[in-house]
Amino acid sequence: MKLVGIVGSNADVSYNRKLLQFIKKHYKSLFELELIEIKDVPLFNQSDDQTNSEVIQRIHRKILSADGVIIATPEHNHTIPAGLKSLLEWLSFNIHSLENKPVMIVGASYFDQGSSRAQLHLRQILDAPGVNAIVMPGNEFLLGKVKEAFDEYGNLKDKGTVEFLRECLEKFVRFVNVVAVLEGPKKEPAPPEDLYATGKIDTTVEGVDMNADDWLEQAAEAVGAVEGNTYVKLNRGLLTVDQINYFLASMPMELTYADNNNQFIYYNHTLPAEEMLASRTPGQVGNPLAICHPDAALKNVEWVIQQLRSGETDAVRVHVPTHGPDKYVVHTYQAMHDNDGNYAGINEYVVDLKPHIDWYLQQTGQKLVGAGDTVTSTDNGAEKADAVSGASIKG
Repeated sequence: MKLVGIVGSNADVSYNRKLLQFIKKHYKSLFELELIEIKDVPLFNQSDDQTNSEVIQRIHRKILSADGVIIATPEHNHTIPAGLKSLLEWLSFNIHSLENKPVMIVGASYFDQGSSRAQLHLRQILDAPGVNAIVMPGNEFLLGKVKEAFDEYGNLKDKGTVEFLRECLEKFVRFVNVVAVLEGPKKEPAPPEDLYATGKIDTTVEGVDMNADDWLEQAAEAVGAVEGNTYVKLNRGLLTVDQINYFLASMPMELTYADNNNQFIYYNHTLPAEEMLASRTPGQVGNPLAICHPDAALKNVEWVIQQLRSGETDAVRVHVPTHGPDKYVVHTYQAMHDNDGNYAGINEYVVDLKPHIDWYLQQTGQKLVGAGDTVTSTDNGAEKADAVSGASIKG
């Protein structure tokens, strides 16, 4: 059984961290425990969405892959620390990492009550809509007077405390197993994506280097591709290649096509890369998706593709806030399918919504009022991953 333990303090010296380290070392026969630190978690701010930051996504993935979670919380002013509260806000804002996840609460404090009030408050938070964790009832482990509780080697000194902690952990293991039965069998993890497009599909152009800057010209020659005023019969239209290009170029958004072999094969080139919302260059066409992204983003690229390929969702939407306050840029990754319903790749379209919103408000006379104060952790939002533009410039 694999568990994660969340250190509920961002202090350099933490007895709650020491408690989890003791659990990891002394009860490894019961489970494998990986510790999660919250030191780098940003303060929650719904106006500056950090859901897609590396630290939040890393914690999110670790929790999703674990069978259960142990949270060790100190008590600050009768409640949990601000750092732990921020983490729980991020994990219930646009993603829901703890939903239906078995959770055990432990805590340590300097005084006799052993974080009892913080633990009670944490139970209420974990039961909130948007969080929806399954918290083990009873069996509170409250470690008081922690300055005297550990020896110089980080071990709990009191034998009765060690035995009681084992009893609580054994019950949690059984609790995790019961929850697993109630939840039903786990979905099989999606197979890894071949982001280097080493496979072959019906439309793969063989014999041309995918990384070549002139892939388009070489591939077009290899297959005898039509161009110019040659007519193409579409399912409900007859257009020349030129007309199709005009049509796509006129779209008020940036379009990208990545096929189901994870090869970037098209974008509607209308602007130089530096003027685009999601930079692309002509030489990137033909590249495997792994070449189009920095290595740090590949896990999130894979996650988006797996969501679309599996049919878990038809679209993943991501707000990218790096364009400044005068824009509201959204990347939408839309699954495409052939006539038989088979996954055919991703249509990524990127659009600045702010001009549309401004026009709508002007036409209707309405105003945006208090929106920033009305969003709470109970809002239901699509899970998001880092922007994974089919041809964002690798940096």
